[in-house]
Amino acid sequence: MITLIKNGEVYTPQYIGPTSILLIGEKIVKLGHIDENALQSLGLEVNIIDASGCLVTPGFIDPHVHLTGGGGEGGFATRTPEIQLSEIVKSGITTVVGLLGTDGTTRHMTSLLAKARGLEEEGITAYIYSGNYHVPTPTITSCVKDDIILIDKVIGAGEIAISDSRGAQPSVHELAKLCAETRIGGLLSNKAGVTHFHVGPGKEYLSLLHRILDDYEVPANKLYATHITRSKELVDDAIALSNRGAFVDITADEETGQWVKYFKENGGDMEQLTISSDGNGSLPKFNEEGRLIGFGVASPQTLFQQVIAAVKENGLPLEDVLPLVTSNTAAALTFAHKGRLCKDADADVLILNRETLGLEHVFAKGRHMLQAKQIIVKGTFES
Repeated sequence: MITLIKNGEVYTPQYIGPTSILLIGEKIVKLGHIDENALQSLGLEVNIIDASGCLVTPGFIDPHVHLTGGGGEGGFATRTPEIQLSEIVKSGITTVVGLLGTDGTTRHMTSLLAKARGLEEEGITAYIYSGNYHVPTPTITSCVKDDIILIDKVIGAGEIAISDSRGAQPSVHELAKLCAETRIGGLLSNKAGVTHFHVGPGKEYLSLLHRILDDYEVPANKLYATHITRSKELVDDAIALSNRGAFVDITADEETGQWVKYFKENGGDMEQLTISSDGNGSLPKFNEEGRLIGFGVASPQTLFQQVIAAVKENGLPLEDVLPLVTSNTAAALTFAHKGRLCKDADADVLILNRETLGLEHVFAKGRHMLQAKQIIVKGTFES
């Protein structure tokens, strides 16, 4: 597969202006002037994309997706379904990290691993966290550290629930031990070794994570907290945690752009902030007594929609927002070849209409997945 993308305005995610990008196989081999005639003279088939009137960006990385579904808080009939490839691709997402969530009994780590491998075979990049809400947390090998070391797709632990009535109410010491075990697994396998925390609406906010940093030898950048926009107080605590070096994550919704502005204006470390979709997770609604009163299903498309809304409706520069779904996420998860458009990076590329910021093309590992706004590569069982 050889693809030349020409005449587009390129964000790496930093804006570098009009330039060409050459993709060969799964990699970016050059940014800059490319002799189109010389390329065609090689006698090889070349896919040439004229990106005039378009912006070219890295593919999005979604660090929080329920690949095999989630939920179940309202009984067995409320378990959400598995995600499909086209739902991911049409959201501009080229890399996902899967997790279990509340249910570690009827949802299994082996099923999550199989789903990630299947998505890889279908064309995108997929990883997983070991575990679910609870501590001790479910694993494949019986040890989080061993899961990370021995299983290529496992990059950390998660999502571990804190400040939530649905969690196991772990102590600081239990959490610190889990974070240390996860970090060691990452060290020995050259992976992120990050612990991804589900943060609920409880009154403790992020205090458990602050106490880990205060009292234990756990590096701050190995803590990664999500769902941080449940309240102003929680966002303020996330701002403080980001300034200690931890990564924090916004779950995309209709207020995402406003929260990104608030985070920035109130001194949050923008390099420690990411956005995720919570794709195919359930969206339960509880009353003040903790009783379930309704639920929905999160869509991965919300991620792309809210990134664009942050720019078009909230007035944020695209250069400020793009890193939150590309280079920052790659840094949090130590994906060295993801999240940037540069030589030798993975050929994960989006092409957006300059005026509408609508998605025109998606390339995942050099493969053309969405063309002229239409999905051209579907999952195995998609019609």
